[in-house]
This record gives sequence, structure tokens and C-alpha cells, in this order.
Amino acid sequence: MERKIYRVVRGMRDLLPKDLVAWRRLEAHAADLARRFGYQEIRPPLLEETELFRRSVGEVTDIVEKEMFTVERGEHSFTLRPEGTAGVVRAYVEAGFAKTAPLQKLWYLGPMFRYERPQKGRERQFTQFGVECIGSLDPRLDAECIALAVRFFEGLGLGAAGGLEVRINSMGDGDDRDRFREAVRAFVAPKLAQYSEDSQRRFERNVLRILDSKDPRDIELNRGAPQLIDFLSDENREHFDKVKGCLGAIDVKVVVDPTVVRGLDYYTRTIFEVHYPALGARSALCGGGRYDHLVEQLGGPSVPAVGFAIGFSGTLLALQELGLLADDEPTGPDVHVVLADGVTELEGLLLADQLRQAGLSAAFDAEGRRMKAQMKNAVRSGARLAVILGPEELERGEVQIKDLLSAEQSAVPRAQLPERARFLLAQVPPTQVAP
Repeated sequence: MERKIYRVVRGMRDLLPKDLVAWRRLEAHAADLARRFGYQEIRPPLLEETELFRRSVGEVTDIVEKEMFTVERGEHSFTLRPEGTAGVVRAYVEAGFAKTAPLQKLWYLGPMFRYERPQKGRERQFTQFGVECIGSLDPRLDAECIALAVRFFEGLGLGAAGGLEVRINSMGDGDDRDRFREAVRAFVAPKLAQYSEDSQRRFERNVLRILDSKDPRDIELNRGAPQLIDFLSDENREHFDKVKGCLGAIDVKVVVDPTVVRGLDYYTRTIFEVHYPALGARSALCGGGRYDHLVEQLGGPSVPAVGFAIGFSGTLLALQELGLLADDEPTGPDVHVVLADGVTELEGLLLADQLRQAGLSAAFDAEGRRMKAQMKNAVRSGARLAVILGPEELERGEVQIKDLLSAEQSAVPRAQLPERARFLLAQVPPTQVAP
């Protein structure tokens, strides 16, 4: 019988140990930045009721119509989350925060799932870092949210020489949207037959989604379309102006771009995208904005909110293309135990355990190599130190500890091994690797 070789599902990928160096860097950076901005972590489940996404994201969106991974079980329908906001808002409502502590600044990080055509920088399972500030309409929070996104990319080196561009717009609210919707309908109607099938279908159900179409035909036809910013009420225009003023005060430069239209139904007022124009067609690094009615739509009271999401795959791809992806971070153990002939294998486990209990990472040979091969493997592993134990050292209660970068080696009593190892690891490594 021929053995089948199983492969990863198309559009998904394994993150191997060498890949995770960069991922951990992004994860740590996101967590630290969120903490500095006063956000607390939240971890909603990966699976939610399908209706949650239909009500929040919108029935007439590519996500709901084409891209959700949905599982039917009897009368119940569940979906792997395609985005993070809906689950966070559902958790906010269910936890009763609106009554106990209305203002919540929450951040999340984890996998999302969309069934779309895999391509460079876009996968069916992808990781997002997102923040959601729920409970206030204060324009300073809009500015703070945008600043957090900008600081994230600046902290990765993408802000050098003014490479980042923040594009903002306002989606308005209430009567603004109604008047704008009718203007768009009047603009599209005379040439509706020239639009894509998706846009023709959306004309009746949600005409504003036509402006977010990625179809080249639709993009060309949409040139000269009405701009929502021209329909803003005095109240919403004042809010938008205050957001811009706050951003200017904290030195976040923005470009007002009326063509920015976020593709999810829940957005209101401020929306934004962070771009790195040098990347060309894939210049958009993240997006977000206000969603002041979503809490109420999902069963809670009328509570405003603002947030954004950043995809790790696109971020890492941008860093790689711009030569900003560091690959020299050590991934091996602190110490590699090497045993000479005549020393029982158990001694390797004992030494490694002693180091681990002292808070160091340690590895030992488990493939029966000779001492010379063990030393080569210690260097290949990325370990900074090698602890060598031979019969003579065993008899004297000592070990040899070798710095694999400087080649300096000395004897140390076994009881003092962790202390000596920590001391050596704290030293600035030499620039030349020992032969």
C-alpha cells in the first residue's frame, strides 16, 4: 500500500522554529506597546456563532458572502473568526462592562480565518494584532488609536525617512450616511450595467459597498464618485477636525483621503489606513476606525468605540522587502552539555537539569555522538556556552565551561556552574566566532 504524504492545507503554513524568531519579535513589540498605551489583553475564542459576524461585519461583504469557514451542527452554525472586533465586542457585552466599567481599552493577538484565494502576503489563516477602545466618543481616543498603529510600525523601523503615510477619512453617521447613500446611488445608476456582478447585486442591498470594490472595472467607474466628507453634519465635521488637531498635537502627520472606505458595515466617523507607499500595490499595512453602533447592534447599550487591526503576514513581508527583518537573534540554548567517552549519559541529563532549575536553557546530546561531534553540534545549535564533562572532571567534581564565541575555557566546581554560566552569558560577546 502506497504511503500518503500529508501536506499543509493550501493557504495555511507551518511556522517552523526559524520562522518564529521574527514572529516573537512582533508579538513582544505589540504587547509592550499596548501596555504603554494602557490597553489590557483579551482572548476571545476562535469560534463564534455565525450570526455574530453576519450582524457585525455585514451581510453584503466579501467576508460574509465568500470567505467564512463555517461549520453546521444540527440547528447551530459556528464560524472560525474572520476578524477580531466582533468577538471582542461580544465579550464586552457578555461581561457586563457597559454597567460595571464602560470604558475598556482591550487588545488581542491571534489567528483569524478567511477562505480566500491565497497569494503573497495573504493567507487563509493569518495572525492579527488589534486594539479596541470601547466606551467613549472622545476624539483624543481616535488620535491615540491611530498613534498606536503608527508607533507599532515606527518601532519596527518603518518610520525612517518619513516612509509611513497615514490616510484618514470620515464615514459620518446618521443623516450624513443617508444623504451620501442617495448621492452614490444617483452616481452609479446610469452606468450600473458596466459594473461587476457583485457591485450590481450590492446596488440595492448596500450601495456603499460598491465604493470598496477591488474589481479594476469598478475602481475606474468609481472615479469622480461623491465623497462622504462633503456630506458631514456640523457635529461630525467638528469631531473629525478635533481628531486631526489631536494628531497634529502629537506630531502624527496625516493625509485626508476621501477614497479611504473601510469594507465592513460597522464603521462610523473616523476611519484610517497606514500605508508605506514604497511597497506599491501592497502599501496598506493596517486599517481601522470608529464603530459607534456595533455594541448596540450586538445586544448591548449605545456605546461608541474605536479600534484597528494589523496583520502580521503583511508586516513581515514588508520588513523583509525593505531589508528590516533581522535574522541574527539567537534561537539555541544558553548552554550545550558535552560528555566525553567514559561518562554515563545520565550525567548529561543531571547537568542540564541543574542549569534549567537555575533559570538557564540547556541541551544535551541524545544521538550517541562522539565528543568531537557533540562540540560541532553545540556550535551549530547556537548555544553560547559548552559545558564539558570528562572522567577526570567527574572525579574532581568539576566541569569545563567554554565560551563558544571567544574559545576561552576554564574549570569550575559543579555546584558553581549556574552562577559562572550566568556571569559569562551576561558578558558582551566578541565579534569573531571562535574556530
